[in-house]
Amino acid sequence: MYLSKEAKAEIFKKHGGSEGNTGSTEGQIALFTYRINHLTQHLKRNHKDFNTERSLVKLVGKRRSLLDYLKKKDINKYRALIKDLGIRK
Repeated sequence: MYLSKEAKAEIFKKHGGSEGNTGSTEGQIALFTYRINHLTQHLKRNHKDFNTERSLVKLVGKRRSLLDYLKKKDINKYRALIKDLGIRK
């Protein structure tokens, strides 16, 4: 897979609080952002890969749902996370 176990642990450690906290909203959003960026680069090279395009759209929707949840729950964490990840609103 394109993401090693160590890299995934590092993402969760940075955004989720600890390596084992894989269920945190912030960690999941960070992981989805990494995957979205990876799929975007793939689609720039393979513009006719429609299955990947569909997966990308679904992933963006999941991330959007989690961001909406985080925004309702804690607006300060939401603002810090989108600034840190470089997500535009």
